[in-house]
Amino acid sequence: MHISRLVLDHFRSWEHCVLDLEPGVTILEGRNGLGKTNLVEAIEVLSTGGSHRTSSSLPLVERGQSKATIRARLEQDGTTTDYELTIAAKGANRGRINGGPSLYQRDLVGRVPSVTFSPEDQLMVSGEPAARRAVLDQAGSQLDDDYFQVRQDFRHVARQRAALLKQLSQAGHDISGDGRDAALSGLEVWTGQFIQTGLDLSRRRAALVEALGQPFSDLYGRLAGPDQDARLTYRPSLEEIGPDRQTGPEVAEAVSRHFQRIYPGEVARGTNLIGPQRDDLAFTLNGMPAREFASNGEMWTLALALRLALLQVVKDRRCLEPIVILDDVFAQLDRGRRDQILDFARQQDQVLITVAADSDIPSLQGARLVDVSGLRPVQPSDPAAQDPAIASAMQDLRRTRGTAHDDSDGPEGNDQS
Repeated sequence: MHISRLVLDHFRSWEHCVLDLEPGVTILEGRNGLGKTNLVEAIEVLSTGGSHRTSSSLPLVERGQSKATIRARLEQDGTTTDYELTIAAKGANRGRINGGPSLYQRDLVGRVPSVTFSPEDQLMVSGEPAARRAVLDQAGSQLDDDYFQVRQDFRHVARQRAALLKQLSQAGHDISGDGRDAALSGLEVWTGQFIQTGLDLSRRRAALVEALGQPFSDLYGRLAGPDQDARLTYRPSLEEIGPDRQTGPEVAEAVSRHFQRIYPGEVARGTNLIGPQRDDLAFTLNGMPAREFASNGEMWTLALALRLALLQVVKDRRCLEPIVILDDVFAQLDRGRRDQILDFARQQDQVLITVAADSDIPSLQGARLVDVSGLRPVQPSDPAAQDPAIASAMQDLRRTRGTAHDDSDGPEGNDQS
């Protein structure tokens, strides 16, 4: 399985871009600021429904535009499938398959499986819990068909409940009796939905960690040595779930009682104090918390083992070869870990590697090198312009060119790659 063509419109720093790809290893080379990371990020967004670089869709849309479009042509077992994802700066994202009717984004998530290795991976171990939750969410989107929608449902409920708590907190004693009764009644409704969707999401995360746990331990042993014992432990904020992931009504009742106990604190702070938005994933190495005791090299190896474990589980469960993305990781690694990743890359159907400097280009026989500075919009005279997807993109581009933002000052903030 491989992507043979990637087309971007108004995605990050790219006004328009067409990138033809082949099976095997492709190295995208270019200085920082040219947009090479944006190219592979587009595949990650199409694959998982999100990006490890941002928690919202807005930064993915070129400044001054209302939407961005990602189109990918997937070749698998002699079959060609075209996927299209439209990312809205405001509102819902939509998708299409082979130019068919409009679909929800959830209908595309997981259809183009991919696993991304990035410099931020070290933050899995040393960073804040949000980084580890993001890893779980990306794994869930690849392995659980309903995970993406369950997470979206929970996030909606959590935002609504938090807004009501903030309203109660700000109003304090000034709110009238009837108004307070109405607010409390609304809070009760949203709390019930919060418990329902939160328990569903937490149980799915627990199942993910259980599926990844043994492969992760085995792979770390292969990378670091058989005497090294690395383990994953899911730490749900809703502690009533427990290690056995009970599903009976008594669990929901216990969580409800927990919310009753912390109600004064939630109102005082105007936010949700417990729930999946506060979950964590613990790494232990030889029985010790890796976040506190592991060296930088050990943290890199732990992160690498988890990504490899996800790759293995996706292969085993879905009988598919995920597209592997190595985004600017070689500059961060010593020679030994570089060699480990290169050995791994040689065995995959399709690998996309981004590098900023010639010295970071790995030596891989048969690898294709793409100079990102040479990528430019397709001209009407180009034979590629006859592709229906590209023709449609060019037409959209001509319609919006008059309002496009002049990005001569370079991409914003975290787009500098």
